[in-house]
Amino acid sequence: MEFPEITPPDQQAHRDAVARHEQLIKPTGSLGRLEELGVWATACQGVCPPHPFVRPQVVVFAGDHGIAAHGVSAYPSEVTQQMVVNFLSGKAAVNSLAAAAGAAVRVVDVAVDWNPAAGGGPPSVTQHKVRRSSGAINRQDALTEEEVTQALNAGVAIANEEVDCGADLLVAGEMGIGNTTPAAVLVAAMIGEEPVSVVGRGSGIDDAGWMRKAAAIRDALRRARPFGGDPIALMRTVGGADIAAMAAFLAQAAVRRTPVILDGLVVGAAAMVAEELAPGARQWWVAGHRSVEPAHTMALQHLELEPILDLGMYLGEGSGAVAALPLVQMAVRVLAEMATFTEAGVSGPLGAPLPAR
Repeated sequence: MEFPEITPPDQQAHRDAVARHEQLIKPTGSLGRLEELGVWATACQGVCPPHPFVRPQVVVFAGDHGIAAHGVSAYPSEVTQQMVVNFLSGKAAVNSLAAAAGAAVRVVDVAVDWNPAAGGGPPSVTQHKVRRSSGAINRQDALTEEEVTQALNAGVAIANEEVDCGADLLVAGEMGIGNTTPAAVLVAAMIGEEPVSVVGRGSGIDDAGWMRKAAAIRDALRRARPFGGDPIALMRTVGGADIAAMAAFLAQAAVRRTPVILDGLVVGAAAMVAEELAPGARQWWVAGHRSVEPAHTMALQHLELEPILDLGMYLGEGSGAVAALPLVQMAVRVLAEMATFTEAGVSGPLGAPLPAR
């Protein structure tokens, strides 16, 4: 799949936002990273002053992974489908966080291993389904070539659906037991890290589980090494349908000039793939938080993104990104609503012209 050349956020709006911050009734830089976030959002919107985001949308990509059968998670794989039900009923953590932050939540089944007798989820959830579970990547490919293409097309379609329905800020989340294992393998393969350095505790595995996970990542990484510079081949070999769809979703969001708040490790791995597929896409993203997973810090460093929050979170679902959303909105409102020295009749820094009376 080829993506169009990415248009960067508006540089004139960026300059205007920087200049406006110098005129607001505060010392320049005194709001720290809130000022940087406001400038980024302004450039993405292409107008200064910016406006608060009115339709933030979370999309949770759900998919199972065959590697979960090898003891790499603290939870059984059926939890994936159970959590899809809870997303739909509004009872998951991301639902609560999104409600507080003013965002809507959508869940998409890309590769959940539903029991056909259970109905497999409503059509609104399953319309972009690629397969039931991705392959066990320590010994087999995650996807076929055709499934990679199908997953990428699904991600593009989902991004287009959300933007066409009015979403002006997107959050990518994920749900899939075992999914931090392929994510860690992808990060290691793309930046040349050794297996042991990317192994995290995932959903809370004990030491024995950590050892099983390390072995699975080692074996999968052996299979992935020949494809480190080929994101499509990596998706086929050691990725998954959900991660491939997320990568295309993130890339297409940039094509559609729509900003994104990234979540933790699995989304970070998808973002690394997306940046390879559509160079420059990362200019349209901010990192919502830093996960405790070691490979997530590596992914952020590779993407040159500084996380907004560092709260020790590792849940996934988009939760860390949604937790950062109010700060992004605050940053925008400062630029949009705060008075300038002239408007407020407040004296500026020494040596600056006095405000008009």
